[in-house]
Amino acid sequence: MNDVTPHRLRNSGIQFDPALVDAQRINMSAVERRATSLGGRRTVKKEWQVAWMLRAISMIDLTTLQGDDTPGRVRRLCAKALNPLDPAIKAALGIADMPLTVGAVCVYHSMVEAAVEALRGSQVPVAAVSTGFPAGLAPMETRLQEIRASVAAGAREIDIVVTRNLVLNQRWGELYEEVQAFCEAAGSARLKAIIAVGELGSLTNVARASMVAMMAGADFIKTSTGMESSNATLPVSLVMMRQIREFQRLTGQKVAFKPAGGIRTAKDAVAYLIMVKEELGDEWLNSDMFRFGASGLLNDLERQIEFHATGRYSASYRHAMA
Repeated sequence: MNDVTPHRLRNSGIQFDPALVDAQRINMSAVERRATSLGGRRTVKKEWQVAWMLRAISMIDLTTLQGDDTPGRVRRLCAKALNPLDPAIKAALGIADMPLTVGAVCVYHSMVEAAVEALRGSQVPVAAVSTGFPAGLAPMETRLQEIRASVAAGAREIDIVVTRNLVLNQRWGELYEEVQAFCEAAGSARLKAIIAVGELGSLTNVARASMVAMMAGADFIKTSTGMESSNATLPVSLVMMRQIREFQRLTGQKVAFKPAGGIRTAKDAVAYLIMVKEELGDEWLNSDMFRFGASGLLNDLERQIEFHATGRYSASYRHAMA
């Protein structure tokens, strides 16, 4: 049985408002100026860098989405999810007893049961990519059935992909109805709406698709599948964060954010966390409200933390997961 997610983490959505969608217009040059200013405006002092990197680890959706995934690979991934930082590194930092896990483990539907079993007794949720991921072009009933099946198998989060042509053709009412149907099928599971920013044509479309997904009840908005030609960037993430802020201003409801794809280094992760702090506030600096969709990020975070703890880097392959 899937546990019901606490109400405070859920978005009940609002009635579709085409005027609100049309009002979202983005000045691309202004967004890019703001995003590029982050590095110069705020830096993290050396003594705080480890704390920021530890926080980043706790916000990762540790992911395997390969055609040759096996239950064994998923079990190894889950073991890493429960112990993402080498115990020797934790001991060197003086935090040997500090609980630390990633935010979630993300897999295809066929691997949900293996992941749920491997994580049983922990607080780490299983997230399932669904709705014909990554293209999202399966028949609607097939997509809904896949969501229901993943929830029944124990997934506590569902990552769905929207139909891109609904955005490209400005069919906002239909997009709203699609996401609303996905939310209903997900039931007690939190729903992450992937809007596939690299395939939407403009930042204004990104803003409008984000607003529609939140109107329809998405608990997270997520940049990308990680498989598009362009995935998460600071400018596109800034646009989506400001839509979250506007939605909260209008409705009082808080929606979580997940940038995915292309975030590979500890430096990247800290830049995103700084943006979250400045644009959304400290209430979003936790795994309930923010996640990284970045399967390779953990390797660099662990290496950088080890350097801070010991003064040396280990070989990158030592942290790689099979």
